[in-house]
Amino acid sequence: MNVLVVGGTGFIGYHAVQEFLRRGHRVAVLALPPMPADDLLPPEVDIVLANLDTLADEKVRALLAGKDAVVFAAGADDRVVPKAPAYEFFYDANVRSSLRFFTLAREAGVRRGVLIGSYFAYFDRIWPEKGLSRHHPYIRSRQEQAERALDAAMPGLELMILELPYVFGSMPGRTPLWEPLIRYIRSPLPLFYPKGGTNAMAVKQVGEAVAGAIEQGKGGERYPIGDENVTWADLLNRLSRLAGRRKRVVTLPTFVVREMMRALYLYHRLHGKEAGLDPLEFTKIQTMNTFFDPTGSREALGYGRGGLDEALRDTVRACLPNRSGL
Repeated sequence: MNVLVVGGTGFIGYHAVQEFLRRGHRVAVLALPPMPADDLLPPEVDIVLANLDTLADEKVRALLAGKDAVVFAAGADDRVVPKAPAYEFFYDANVRSSLRFFTLAREAGVRRGVLIGSYFAYFDRIWPEKGLSRHHPYIRSRQEQAERALDAAMPGLELMILELPYVFGSMPGRTPLWEPLIRYIRSPLPLFYPKGGTNAMAVKQVGEAVAGAIEQGKGGERYPIGDENVTWADLLNRLSRLAGRRKRVVTLPTFVVREMMRALYLYHRLHGKEAGLDPLEFTKIQTMNTFFDPTGSREALGYGRGGLDEALRDTVRACLPNRSGL
């Protein structure tokens, strides 16, 4: 297939490109400048460095011409803390951008597509009583992004949503988003963290899931993908061992976490900002076990399992580039 990956120089997009190439597909990339590293992608990959949101429709159509499939691995994640109200920012970055792109892709005759989303949208669906999309602008944007993109794409373009958990690994030229956590682990401070846990996976398996969805996924499906359910204590113990600072994880009482989040919430308000994940409400999720069984998605998309320890090692190496022997 001839595939266009939007965001192909980002963490997820880069590994999706590598997997498509491994499987013999032709790949083109649209990404924001600059390139994160020289020779990031092989010469057979067509690379256009531009902002999708400022490209005229005719230029986007030219990029889409002759493409069999597209992957949208762009947008804003939950780390961004924009000016209030936050939903306007996340709507523009996630909903409006992908809606326009998949509309143009369907009109251009593209037949297959993947949208990279968040596993928070999955939990919003299975836990409606928690009102996650009501409390959190980021989660609301991911939920609306999926709904609007599916409406725009289907049935001419078979679009699938991949809902990602926490992902570990590395790529050339970019420092992992986990660098602040690794710095904290390496510091002299005690290792305090909330109770609870999450699902985590290696980025290699994410690339496999993206390519598998394009090749054999079912249009209209939302696939929560993941691998290993881990408690925060287990995850931090593994990271601290790899970072060369073995520490005991001290589990904070939830009321202490809540007060810390209250201070963060007030800090944001004081500066006219609003987080995509409301700090006070997010305490409820952060201190839960946000576990799920990815078996159905793994079987449907054919991606592998395991490799989390090596991905954690790669993450630490990339965060501590001057340390050898990890």
